[in-house]
Amino acid sequence: MSAFIQQLPALLGVVIGAFGSYLALTRTDRARFGREQAARWEERRLTVYSDYSRSLKKTVTLSYRVAAFLGNDPHPHPLTPEEAAPLLADASDARDPSGEALLMLGSPEVVAAARAWLTVVLEMEAFLREARRAPEEWSALLTGQREARERYYKAVRADMELAPGAPGPWRSLPSAAG
Repeated sequence: MSAFIQQLPALLGVVIGAFGSYLALTRTDRARFGREQAARWEERRLTVYSDYSRSLKKTVTLSYRVAAFLGNDPHPHPLTPEEAAPLLADASDARDPSGEALLMLGSPEVVAAARAWLTVVLEMEAFLREARRAPEEWSALLTGQREARERYYKAVRADMELAPGAPGPWRSLPSAAG
């Protein structure tokens, strides 16, 4: 019995060491799992943000083309309202699921900026449905759309903790006719 008591401190040391190793390993695994899960959600949110902007931009591009047909925009590839109608309907249909995903995963700031951008795009669509020929009004809508889009991207970059994006609009090449 005295041999057992003499070895009891060593045995307790082994048990405490094993328990400590178990706790350390469990804590490390839990932290790694948390980091991996956070990275997966970040990736999903970025995908949702990108999908939404892509779907909205498709509507914007089609709107430019219809506006060019009406004489409001210099887009080099005009499109009649009749030709654009099914394409705009498809763009709207594609926008709905990405908008729902945005509502589910987006931060409140990004969702608010997305709604503001969508509001301007819907105003552009209404302008074109009325077949208005008013280049100055169209230009004001374009400016509003670009500003709303930039606010959306700024909110996304802030939410995703990304570096600031490039300032200013894209520069397009002059058309062959101009």
